[in-house]
Amino acid sequence: MRALWTAVVYFGSFLILGFVAKIALDRWAQRHDIDLAGIQTRAGLHRGKRRLFLLGAWRDED
Repeated sequence: MRALWTAVVYFGSFLILGFVAKIALDRWAQRHDIDLAGIQTRAGLHRGKRRLFLLGAWRDED
């Protein structure tokens, strides 16, 4: 039972921190009127496609 409680506290804290960070970033983006498409257009037209490693898998950036 103690191991279960430790796992809940350990993983729960990461989940809560991630959720709070997501809310904070969403509010910041709304306040500055920025979205992901806007950020990608600011990168420029001549930015080449890249191969990225995300969540344990390689993917091509579109």
